[in-house]
Amino acid sequence: MKQLQQLFPSVDGNLEQRNELVTHLKSVINKIDALKDPSKLTLGDMPNYTEDYYNRMAQQAVIPEKGISINETIDELMSLVEGHRYVNQNYVANAAPLPNIASIVGNLVMVLINGNNIWDVEGPTAASAEVKITSMLSKILGYDSNKSTGYTTWGGQGAVFNSLRFAIARYSPDSNQTGIPNNLYVFCSELSHYSLYKSVEATGIGINHLVRVKLNDDHSMNLDDLKEKMEEVISKGGIPIYILATMGTTDTFGIDDLEGIKNITQEFERTNSISPIYIHADSAMGGMYAFFNDYDFVTNPLMFEPEVVEVLQVYQQKFTKMTLADSMVFDFHKLGSTPYTSSLFLVKDSENLKYVDLDASETPYVGNRGYGSYHTSYTLECSRMGSAIGIYASLLALGTEGYQQLLANYIRVNILFREKLKSNFSNVAITNDVSPITTFRFYPEAVRWEEELSGSLNTNEINRINQFNEEFAELIGLERDIVFFGNTSKLRLIQAADNQTRLPVYAHKFFSISPYTTVEEVERYIDFLKEHMEIYRKTNELVLV
Repeated sequence: MKQLQQLFPSVDGNLEQRNELVTHLKSVINKIDALKDPSKLTLGDMPNYTEDYYNRMAQQAVIPEKGISINETIDELMSLVEGHRYVNQNYVANAAPLPNIASIVGNLVMVLINGNNIWDVEGPTAASAEVKITSMLSKILGYDSNKSTGYTTWGGQGAVFNSLRFAIARYSPDSNQTGIPNNLYVFCSELSHYSLYKSVEATGIGINHLVRVKLNDDHSMNLDDLKEKMEEVISKGGIPIYILATMGTTDTFGIDDLEGIKNITQEFERTNSISPIYIHADSAMGGMYAFFNDYDFVTNPLMFEPEVVEVLQVYQQKFTKMTLADSMVFDFHKLGSTPYTSSLFLVKDSENLKYVDLDASETPYVGNRGYGSYHTSYTLECSRMGSAIGIYASLLALGTEGYQQLLANYIRVNILFREKLKSNFSNVAITNDVSPITTFRFYPEAVRWEEELSGSLNTNEINRINQFNEEFAELIGLERDIVFFGNTSKLRLIQAADNQTRLPVYAHKFFSISPYTTVEEVERYIDFLKEHMEIYRKTNELVLV
């Protein structure tokens, strides 16, 4: 056993085992750093991803009869790391950030103490961190921190699922025992994340009871269409119990009008004598911009540029309304720059927990036998990682101003990128409002975006433009280790002149997610696109206007 004990951290803090652990950690960091190349996006060289790449890997994988050394183990791990994307200034594709050092240290603390966040007896460090960040972020948001509650969960999907679970149980408290009524309906925009689609499957409400609402041109939910569809559901005996308000859509950063949604739900509750409709703000993408809710744009202490202030003021008006939602989420592993997975599901009124809490008799090995009031028998997870520790460390190290500076820089970079894009390409349309994301669509000849939005183009014309963008995305994707742009095959749905079925729009994404993505880098992104557009034009013999 003595030899096996050497594979574990010490129990007495002895110098020998500590030094060995630190040596191995240094070795990992050194080996990863040696693979970094600022001009590339990958750590080392990209593997040859053949069709049978993973099949061959699975066939060769076997547990060794006798364990290998830690140094050999590290070498094996580094062979997996080879070719992994590393978020630097070259990554402008999606919401996958470079974790900040404080959050990495926080996660290391989490790993070293290995606490189970289900119970403060097993995980007091994570429990304390969770209580602290719930209060901190409630105050940032504008919730009453004496009434709100929160817990870390498995991403924005976990928050959507938990909020839907609350909505069902609040409307029908017996449903936990008797099953879900068959006339419940939920609503979301056409561009809401597929988390709700998965959640209506898993809860048993059913996909046919998920109602998708049309969009406005700014990619927010169309409130007239919401009212019309809610009226239709009620007229047929259905009960609206839940609305997902998206506070930053995945591809375009569209922000729903929470105040307008709340006014509609209150009107329907009053005129139809129905129970309160639960509103969840899916703020996984945009929630971090609530850090500007109290920012003084008149004195502008951080001296943001006027064009940046203009955008942030609009966000302030929208994100201060999140107090109207029954719950929301902070996805720190997106714009919060922490490691996966670190999401806080925040609930406005802790009374909602009683609808889904287990009886103490069902959890005899946990229950309420903790150090105080902390218990989490209402969560869907039993064992939970202590991701609140990394979030807490990040909040302490960056502070409100640090996050404000990071978030403002994303806007600054996107404004310049848009200007350069339009001045260098006559065949491009920018298809969303200013945000940390710029979505854009190229055309074989002249720009026809307004015609597409108005429904003037036929199916063949729209499909041709989609194909043009898809093929160009494939071309630039071949060199995604140099600059990695994102893309989406469903930016939004548009009406074709000759087709009743609305068609999806293909577009490219520039997503500013790294502190190393600065205005100094923008010209390089544009040059990359120009170079590849020229290659694509010559290859396809297209003459661009």
